Amino acid sequence: MDGDERELDCAVIGGGPAGLTAALYLARYQLKVTVFDDGLSRAAAIPFSHNVPGFPEGIRGVDMLSRMRDHALRYGAHIAKTFVTGVSRIGSRFLVSVQGRQIEARAVMMATGVTDRRPKMPVALHDAAVSEGLLRYCPICDGYEVSDRKIAIIGAGSHAYSEALFLRSFTRDLWLVSPEGDFDLSKREISSLKQLGVQLVAGPMIDITLSGKSIRIAGAGGVFDYDAAYPALGCDNRSGLAKMVGAELTSDGCIKVDKHLRSTIPYLYAAGDTVAGLNQISSAVGQAAIAATAIRNDLSKQVLLCR
Repeated sequence: MDGDERELDCAVIGGGPAGLTAALYLARYQLKVTVFDDGLSRAAAIPFSHNVPGFPEGIRGVDMLSRMRDHALRYGAHIAKTFVTGVSRIGSRFLVSVQGRQIEARAVMMATGVTDRRPKMPVALHDAAVSEGLLRYCPICDGYEVSDRKIAIIGAGSHAYSEALFLRSFTRDLWLVSPEGDFDLSKREISSLKQLGVQLVAGPMIDITLSGKSIRIAGAGGVFDYDAAYPALGCDNRSGLAKMVGAELTSDGCIKVDKHLRSTIPYLYAAGDTVAGLNQISSAVGQAAIAATAIRNDLSKQVLLCR
């Protein structure tokens, strides 16, 4: 690990856009901050994004994260590429457990994000499909790129229904593929989709392969090629560390925060996808700026920060 991390002003857990933005702000506030990055940021899997402000030609996720790391490092933040295995509270301090040791911090910011639920397919094939833009996880990010193309949504229930309504504004050639068999939709929802021209393909889904520039989905309803597919299977919030230290979570596992991104535990903050809201780079960056400023202001009440 870089630097003396035994006594931090703030430990930032998560090296995605939220965590790195918070580190930049905290470092420029002249606080001692380390980002603990386990390398699992969802942003790293973005093959090319065109909705990050300031990059009209688009930018790869790994390149964006590299730029953000360099920016934070320039102002004195440290980045430790390691897993955090635990967080505990001792008096007014936190103990962050990494690599068999504990690091003390006055404050902790959780930027741990979420994990997408993937369709059943080999990891290498999945990653290749994502890299080629044939498997996509965020219609908010890239619905524009699939305009007027043949698109499949893999999923069932209310989440898949909402995603179908959202994507229908980009293309008429939209298909909802049930992965297990039942669409788990009401008669009203099914009627609504049919009125919109959404094709319903009953499962179970048997296989997913790549065929040239298409993604091929085989199932009980037949074999079809699509220009791209969106898994609408939900995601799992990586809020376990916050729960470990006693923070209150929402019903869907997000870390509960106030308008300044403070959790229910004093000096524990959260920003990005692990907080309820729009899972977007821009909103994560904004939340991180708010959280970092709250951290600076809250810590200044403990010890005068004037030079």
